[in-house]
Amino acid sequence: MAVFLVVFLAGFLASTAPAHAEKRVALVIGNNDYRNVPKLQKAVNDARTMGDTLKQLGFSVMVAENLNRQAFSETLLAFDRAVEPGDTAFFFYAGHGFEISGQNFLLPTDVPAATEGQEELVRDASVLADRIIERLQNKKARTAILVFDACRNNPFERSGTRAVAGGGGLAPMTQLPEGVFSVFSAGPRQTALDRLSNDDANPNSVFTRTFARELLQPGENMVQVAQRTRRLVSEMAETVNHKQIPVYFDQMVDDVFLNGMAKGQAEAAKPSAPPQQVAALPPVSVPKLPKEDAVNAPIASFSRHNGGWTVVISIADPALGISWRMGDAGDFRETGFIDTLDPRTRKRMPNPSIELPADAPAGTIQLRYVDTQGEMQGPFPIRFDPETALIRDQRKILDMTATSWLSFREFNGLLVYYTHLMSYRCAIREVRIGIDTAVPDKVLKMPACDLRDPSAIPSDAQPYLKLAPQTKSVSVELTYRDGSVSETKTFRR
Repeated sequence: MAVFLVVFLAGFLASTAPAHAEKRVALVIGNNDYRNVPKLQKAVNDARTMGDTLKQLGFSVMVAENLNRQAFSETLLAFDRAVEPGDTAFFFYAGHGFEISGQNFLLPTDVPAATEGQEELVRDASVLADRIIERLQNKKARTAILVFDACRNNPFERSGTRAVAGGGGLAPMTQLPEGVFSVFSAGPRQTALDRLSNDDANPNSVFTRTFARELLQPGENMVQVAQRTRRLVSEMAETVNHKQIPVYFDQMVDDVFLNGMAKGQAEAAKPSAPPQQVAALPPVSVPKLPKEDAVNAPIASFSRHNGGWTVVISIADPALGISWRMGDAGDFRETGFIDTLDPRTRKRMPNPSIELPADAPAGTIQLRYVDTQGEMQGPFPIRFDPETALIRDQRKILDMTATSWLSFREFNGLLVYYTHLMSYRCAIREVRIGIDTAVPDKVLKMPACDLRDPSAIPSDAQPYLKLAPQTKSVSVELTYRDGSVSETKTFRR
């Protein structure tokens, strides 16, 4: 029978706090005692360590150990009841995880031993990670932080049998909704270390021991915590010739500080405020939308070109006119019309694009439109952060043009050009290549990103490598700025 332990740590809110105040709630799960797949040694310890860490950070914590499928469901229901609108919710899972067709499943202790063709057994008996995100979204948590120390070998591999189709560990979560931050203990196709050697007596995995320590560092936001954990774990893994690079995916609206605020903010904070009342997110002023339901609010995509920025607006409702301004003051400017009839209105379609100069600072675009009844809707706030927009735009281009990352040329020998990668380097943290191997094992040096002219290649940069004449192929792997890792692409002559 699975051990089911739920511990509430009370008292993180002062007794004088109002009932509707934002609070911090956490669920940590550790599964060791699997019945039909290999047992684990440190997952329960990892959960307990994370529970203690989050308690120190003012979270009300639920700790659950060795959950079978029914207990897993009951625990998630209890977590649902604890989360209220505006809360900061933290979910940590240590145990076996499994990826099937790009979907991540967390394995309860009674998951059956599946073989080839029995993927449906695993799906039915496990917990879909995306569903946990959906539940927190439905509860209207302001910030949801999900951490998975589950990047281990395929638990269904058996000698003499063919394993169920899928991958050990978990797949990248690149399509997160707003307000969600996720961290994985290792990148795609990597396995996470429980220990560094046989003499390593630390009760926690390499990732959890590092991540828990970094969470307690004062004045670091979650991105900084993830970045430092990534670097430290990677360096420790390299000491034993292992590749483990934690990755994170960030869709948070604001900086999240779990242990104090950034230095500048801390100095401006009121001295009378008790430490435990520091919110996970600094308060922001968000303009009220004209409707309670913001489902049909306009959305925008940003693209950078040599002349500046193009902002393309998408509005669900038919519009007779669109106007905008930068910031909360000043006159609205009409976008004009394009030479196309909108079949919904039988009138010329409003121009859905806005042009901004290359040096446009971060700010808020206020957008409004005239609906088919002649009523003005808006203004709707659209946040513009040049660096974030540039990284997302370049990442999208790189994903769509993966066949152009490298090209071979023969000129006084064999050369491989990576001009394309240099042109979109602002979205890239690291490029690794492998020569005549499918394992990218060399770091390719790239010039720094220049936000003023991001696509320009510096005159002193060399956009190619000289290769041995007998070279047959070059593999390449990108680590993006958000910590996610691309698929390995192989380019053949």
